[in-house]
Amino acid sequence: MAGYKVFTLEIDIRLRDLDARGHVNNAVYFTYFEHGRLRFYNAEFQQKKLSEINFILAHTGCDFVKPVTLTDQVTLQMWVKEIGTKSFTLNYRLVDRADAETVYARADSVLVCFDYVNNVTINVPEALRAKLTEYLETPVP
Repeated sequence: MAGYKVFTLEIDIRLRDLDARGHVNNAVYFTYFEHGRLRFYNAEFQQKKLSEINFILAHTGCDFVKPVTLTDQVTLQMWVKEIGTKSFTLNYRLVDRADAETVYARADSVLVCFDYVNNVTINVPEALRAKLTEYLETPVP
């Protein structure tokens, strides 16, 4: 993943994350991705209030590659797949902290920029576009 920035976040597996088989429940992965988006936004824009977030989730999907258990130590990797006029796509990989080649899950989400006061979609704000471009998998020339 050279040539662009990758946001990383260590994820602590909690007992409550597990299902009856001792694996992280499939729905919990989406909570990890959501937590990653929030931490990314806070880190890059120093925003702390939910009201300052100007996008909404439109789509998300996940391929579960290998089960995560309570003793696994994982890192979430995030980067931008593409930036459109009103939306952007994030890619995620949940990997082993000691060996990033061990992949537990691959996922993506489409986020649409949104004006919550007027309840309408908006163009990707320039400040957000500039920051997302740093993480863009295939930078625009």
